[in-house]
Amino acid sequence: MATIGNKILELESLEQIVLQKEQIDLDEQALKAVTDCFTFLTDFSKDKLIYGINTGFGPMAQYRIEDEARIQLQLNLIRSHSSGMGQLLSPLQARATLLARLNTMMRAYSGIHPHVVQLMADLINHEAYPCIYQHGGVGASGDLVQLAHLALGLIGEGNFQFRGSIVKAQVVYETLQLQPLKVHIREGLAMLNGTSSMTGIGAINVVHARKLLTGQILFSLMVNEIMEAYDDHFSEELNAVKLHKGQQTVAAAMRVISHKSKLMRKRHEHLYEKKVTESVLEDKVQEYYSLRCVPQILGPVYDTIEYTAQIITQELNSVNDNPVIDYKNANIFHGGNFHGDYVALEMDKLKIAVTKLAMLADRQLNFLLNPALNKKLPAFINAGVLGLNFGVQGMQYPAVSNVAENQTLSNPAYIHSIPNNNDNQDIVSMGTNAALLCARVIENTFEVLAVHALAIIQAISYRDIVGRLSPATRWMYDELSILAPAFVEDTPSYERLQAIKQWLMETEVGEKMKKLLGFE
Repeated sequence: MATIGNKILELESLEQIVLQKEQIDLDEQALKAVTDCFTFLTDFSKDKLIYGINTGFGPMAQYRIEDEARIQLQLNLIRSHSSGMGQLLSPLQARATLLARLNTMMRAYSGIHPHVVQLMADLINHEAYPCIYQHGGVGASGDLVQLAHLALGLIGEGNFQFRGSIVKAQVVYETLQLQPLKVHIREGLAMLNGTSSMTGIGAINVVHARKLLTGQILFSLMVNEIMEAYDDHFSEELNAVKLHKGQQTVAAAMRVISHKSKLMRKRHEHLYEKKVTESVLEDKVQEYYSLRCVPQILGPVYDTIEYTAQIITQELNSVNDNPVIDYKNANIFHGGNFHGDYVALEMDKLKIAVTKLAMLADRQLNFLLNPALNKKLPAFINAGVLGLNFGVQGMQYPAVSNVAENQTLSNPAYIHSIPNNNDNQDIVSMGTNAALLCARVIENTFEVLAVHALAIIQAISYRDIVGRLSPATRWMYDELSILAPAFVEDTPSYERLQAIKQWLMETEVGEKMKKLLGFE
C-alpha cells in the first residue's frame, strides 16, 4: 500500500501504482491540511470577489456571480468543457491522470473539500476511471478538457472505463457503493486548472522509455555478439575520454552485461599481438556505426530520459492550480502554474530521443538481414530454402514503417501555439498533445524492438552460439525464444511479434539484470 501526501511521489512509486496496480491510502497529516485549506477558503471568500468562486472564468471573469449561483457556476464549467473527442485515454493513462491530480491536490493548495481526494483514491483502488478523451486540451489553463472529463466522472456524470467495459457513471457508483462528488466552493475550477493529464501520460512515457533503453542496450550487445565484434568500442578507456554521463553509463552497462561472453573479441589478441600479413582482411577492422557507436548514440538518449524524469517528477509534485490557495499565509495568489511548457518541451525532446533509438534498432535489424553487410548470415536470416522461404523478410516492413512514422511525429508540438479563448490564452503549451504524440512514438518503438528481437533470436539460433552468450544476454534469449522460437517454415508472425511487444512493455528487464548480475 502506497501512501499519497506529505512526501515526494517518485516515478518508481508511480510505476507500482499505475502499472502494477498497487493500492493507495492518504496520509492523515496531508489530509488534515487539505481540510484546513478548504476551511480557510470558505471563511476567506465571504464578502470578497475571488476569481472562479464568484466570477466567471477566463475572458468572462469581469462578470460577478451571485452567491446562490456559485455551485451552478462550478457545474457549468465542468459540463461545458467536457467536449473531448477522438480516442479515449488508455486505462493506464487515465489511472496516471487520476493519480497525478490526486497527488497535487494532496499538497493542500487547492481549497477543495477533502471528499475530492478521498473519492479519487477510492476510484484508483477500484480501477474505475472516468472516460477521458485524447483530443481537446491545449495545455495552457491546464488540461482543461481532459480534466473536465475527469471531473465529470467525479460528479457522477458521463462514462467510466470499468472492469473492461464502458459503463455509465451511475452504475459505477452503485456497484462500488460510493457517493459522487458534491461541489462545495471551487471544486470545478480546482479540478480543471492543472497539468495532471499531460504529467500522468508523461510519467508513463518515461517509465516505458527506460524499458526501451534497457532493451536496446541488450539487443545492441547481442548483435555485437552475433558478429563476434571487438569489445573496445565500449571499453572504459575509450569512453572515459568523452565527458558525457550518458555515454559512459551506456558503455559501462555494456561492459557489465557482456561479462563472461565467449563471443566478444579482444583487439589486441587478434590484431596487435600477432603479425597481420593479409593484404585484404576478411573481417572488418572496425564495425559499422550501428554496432560500434552504441554508447555515443544511446548516451544522449539516456541523458534525455533521465532529465525528462527529473522534470516530470517535479511537475508531478508541484501545485499547478490557479489561483493558489495559500492557507498558511492566509492569501490567494493568481498566476500561471497551470501552464504546461515544462512538460511539453520534455515530451518533444523525449520523442526525438526515442525516435533515434528506434532508428538504431532499425539499422541493426537491417544489418542482420543483409548478407552483403554482415557476411555471416543468409539473406533475411532465412533458415529454409532460399527463394522458397522468406525468413524475417516480411517482418522488416512494419519496423521500417514505424520508424518512418516516428520521424514524422517527431516534429515538435511545443512550438505550435495557437491563441484561443478570445485571445485570453494567447500562448499555449500543447502539452497533452506533446505527451500523447510521445506515447505513440514510444509504442511504435516497442514494435520496432519486437521485430529486432525476433531477428536476433533467429540469428543466434542460426549461428548456433547460444552457449557462448553472456549470462545476461543468454537470459534475454531464453525469455524471448519462448515467445518466438527460431523457425524454418514460414508462418504468420503477428501473434509472436505482439507477444514480444507486450513482454518488453511489461517486464522489468532492468531489475532482472541487476539481480542476474549480482547488484542486489
